[in-house]
Amino acid sequence: MKVRRKPDLGRRDLLKVAGVAAALGLVPLTAGVAMAADSQKMKIGVIGSGRVGSALGGVWARAGHEVMFSSRHLENNKRLAAEVGANARAGTPQEAAAFGQVLLLAVPYSAFPELIKSLGNSLKGKIVINASNPFPQRDGEIANDARAKGAGLFDAQMLPGAHVVRAFNAVGSTRMASAHEDPGKIGMPIAGDDKNAIEVASRLVREAGFEPVVVGGLDMGKYLMPGTPLAGEHTPDEVRSIAATLKT
Repeated sequence: MKVRRKPDLGRRDLLKVAGVAAALGLVPLTAGVAMAADSQKMKIGVIGSGRVGSALGGVWARAGHEVMFSSRHLENNKRLAAEVGANARAGTPQEAAAFGQVLLLAVPYSAFPELIKSLGNSLKGKIVINASNPFPQRDGEIANDARAKGAGLFDAQMLPGAHVVRAFNAVGSTRMASAHEDPGKIGMPIAGDDKNAIEVASRLVREAGFEPVVVGGLDMGKYLMPGTPLAGEHTPDEVRSIAATLKT
C-alpha cells in the first residue's frame, strides 16, 4: 500500500496560507509573518558610486532591492542607474540617506566631515555599512585618527546614532561585481555591535556572493582594511582561522 506524501510547502506558500487564515479570522497575522513577507526587498542608499558603490549597488538592484546611487556627480549617478536598469535610481547623498533603510558608504575618509554634516540626523537609527578605508596618503589627518583609534570604533564615533557595520573593506571592486556568479567561495569578514545590523549586513553580503564571517564587534574593525591579515581573498574557514589569532 502506497502512502501519499504530503507536498512540502515552500516559505512563500506558508506565508500565503498564514495570510489567508488571518483574513478568515482563523489565526492572527503575526508581526513576524508580516515582516517576513516585507523583508524580501529593502531600500538601499548608496553614498559614493565609484567602483565599490556601483558594483555592490548593481548586484543588489538586480537581486530585487531598490537602490539609489548618489555622489557629488548626479549626472553620473543617473547614467549608472540607467545602466543598472530596474530597481535603480539616482539622487543626492541627502536623498539617498533619507531613502535608504540601509546605507552603504563608499567614499574617501577625507569626505566624511563635510558629508556627515550635510546629512544631519538622517543616519540616526539606520543600518550603515561602511566600506570606506582610511589611507593617510590620500585622506590626511582623519585617516591617521581612524587608524590610531581603530577604524570600527572611529566609524561609530563619526556616525553617532547609526548602527554601523564594517564590511567590503579588503576585497577588490572587480570581485564585488562578480562574486555572485560563483557564490560562497570567498569569506567576507564583517564587524559590528548591533545584532540586527549584523543580520541585515550578512544577508546583503551573501547576496553579493560572499560568505559573511562575523569577526567580532567594532573594536575588531581595525583589521578590516588593506594591509592587515584579513585583507585579500580568503575562504570562509581561512577568515575564521585568521580572526582567531587577532587581538581586540
